[in-house]
Amino acid sequence: MFYILRTTYKVGFTLKNVSIRSISGVANTLDVRQKVKEARAKLLLGGGEKRLEAQHKRGKLTARERIELLADAGTFIEYDAFMEHDCHEFNMEKQKIPCDSVVTGRCQVNGRTIYLFSQDFTVFGGSLSLVHAKKICKIMDQAMLVGAPVVGLNDSGGARIQEGVASLAGYADIFQRNVNASGVIPQISVILGPCAGGAVYSPALTDFIFMVHDTSYLFITGPDVVKSVTNEDVTQEELGGAKTHTTVSGVAHRAFDNDVDALLSLRRFLTFLPSSNKEKSPIQECHDPVDRLVPSLNTVVPLEPTSAYDMTDVIREKCLLIGRKDTLSSYQSRATYACARTAWNNALI
Repeated sequence: MFYILRTTYKVGFTLKNVSIRSISGVANTLDVRQKVKEARAKLLLGGGEKRLEAQHKRGKLTARERIELLADAGTFIEYDAFMEHDCHEFNMEKQKIPCDSVVTGRCQVNGRTIYLFSQDFTVFGGSLSLVHAKKICKIMDQAMLVGAPVVGLNDSGGARIQEGVASLAGYADIFQRNVNASGVIPQISVILGPCAGGAVYSPALTDFIFMVHDTSYLFITGPDVVKSVTNEDVTQEELGGAKTHTTVSGVAHRAFDNDVDALLSLRRFLTFLPSSNKEKSPIQECHDPVDRLVPSLNTVVPLEPTSAYDMTDVIREKCLLIGRKDTLSSYQSRATYACARTAWNNALI
């Protein structure tokens, strides 16, 4: 009888302990989830309300707004949101930099997977640290692994000088991946802010560059440095604006009026590209009748045998891509070139 009572007591005591521990475990889990939720909410604020407002006053979207506009609704999956820099120089250990000034992840665009990063100018000027670079390198590696395009939404002041050569090493890692991915997966850079110094080299190594009038700039050094070295007075727009790079240098392929136009055009542009060199280019439905007469073709070739004529005029008149005459643009020819190059690389494998 004593044995039975003792056993019953032990079982009851054990069940009580298990019950207390279970309740305690659930409480701890709920507490952790709440803390993660609060930390996540802080990340979504980027550099804070004032800086987000300043970004909007410049006519620019924030890093997360750009992703929301580009991606199919509800498809963006963020990577490494809570990664932080590990710099301890110049009192940087006291600085909390949300997402280390870059949002990275993957999403769907028109039902197809892409990997992307969006630099956050409201957080430390979007400057690149070693951790910032590691986040970008990770999504580039993932894109190469699965065979998907990489899109960079660039809005960065360049290297984070507090980290010295460590940030420059981060750029080198990105450049290496740009080279490795060339001809294998499409790489697209959208310049949505002032990109200076090291921030301009990676876009120049990618396949396509889009810019925005009056808000995006690409230059290695700014007007002040040019003035001090050459004694020339130039504006940011003259030195590295969208007009300069689309009409003079040829670095950029298209320029748009604002962030919204650029990102919506990018969504459509991606439909022209294969995801990698292992895929064929997407086929677009054409509503142009094959027997449509084009009278202007009768006069496109000049009577003088030594005179030249523009073949793009012939293509514009004869081809109504996707039912719209204005869809033939400079980036389509670039897309054709990229597709041909990826196909050639695939043939060599």
